[in-house]
Amino acid sequence: MTHQIAVIPGDGIGTEVISEGIKCLKTLSEIFKNLQFQFDYLPWGSEYHLRHGRMMPEGGLEILKSFDAIYLGAVGDPRIPDDITLHGLLLPIKFGFDLYVGLRPVTLFKGIESPLTHILQEEIDIVVIRENTEGEYSNVGGISGIGEGELAIQSGIFTRKGIERIITFAFQYAREKGRKKVTSVTKSNAQRYGMVLWDRIFKEVASRFPEIKTESKLIDAACMDVVRNPKGYDVIVASNLFADILSDLTASVTGGMGLAPGASFNPKDKTYPGFFDPVHGSAPDIAGKGLANPIAAILTAKLMLDYLGEKEAGDLLYQAAKQNLSEKKVRTMDLGGHSRTNEVGDDIVRILRSF
Repeated sequence: MTHQIAVIPGDGIGTEVISEGIKCLKTLSEIFKNLQFQFDYLPWGSEYHLRHGRMMPEGGLEILKSFDAIYLGAVGDPRIPDDITLHGLLLPIKFGFDLYVGLRPVTLFKGIESPLTHILQEEIDIVVIRENTEGEYSNVGGISGIGEGELAIQSGIFTRKGIERIITFAFQYAREKGRKKVTSVTKSNAQRYGMVLWDRIFKEVASRFPEIKTESKLIDAACMDVVRNPKGYDVIVASNLFADILSDLTASVTGGMGLAPGASFNPKDKTYPGFFDPVHGSAPDIAGKGLANPIAAILTAKLMLDYLGEKEAGDLLYQAAKQNLSEKKVRTMDLGGHSRTNEVGDDIVRILRSF
């Protein structure tokens, strides 16, 4: 089968890490003869915005509709406000295609030391599930007035449909993967409407999965506990903002953003493509220097393979990345090594071919 992939390298280190992910995917095509890819490169992002005043063309979503998946490196440029890059590319894709599940798994791999001194290798295995299409990132509100009278109103949108489907997915995911607990994270003591509705629906959905343990945490307590006792977390489900925060925090205790993959998709409807991008940003300070860690992008490619139904290839890629990390020979500076971005990609290709 040939999968049509829209590749958006994007900005900064995005172009470097996405190249290594594609290198691994092409190697898998050599190993699995019935697995093929058609990569179409789209030059969208900050440079496109500087030339055209937009992050992507006006008909960008129509262009993307025909693909099976979207593979993006990173977006962000110090010359453009971050809200423009976010609302100009990432959010329109997620909202426009109703990609309501944000999947962000983190693992403390063998060969990686956590900054938490009391945690041993392979003791952390957390999946953060993010509600992707409403919540605090809904573009509802505005700014009015001038000077001392300037006023900003930012509204979050929480619907029963949106809350129920993401929480249901979290429990279904836990059941299918053999996971034991789902933790819901809100701030319902202060946010009395959307978060209170979330808490109520969480209890309703949880009652349909009696074999799975449940826990409800406030975001501040959850952040503290992720540092104090990360082993106590299994599956976390949270709103757009809180899951965004927690996915960065969980990544920081398992080796950093260079190891954190990300996926956005609609598990019920594949009319539109899934969207796959590593959690890290564009890191303009190291862009173009060959210092970026490509493993997050490579693990993101693994999530894309899973979404495309290519589980065997995805599992092989995951094992190759794990072996690279456990060998502790070829790694970038963020993991204490001296290897360049392409050398890590080459090593994972070497491992793939050795299986």
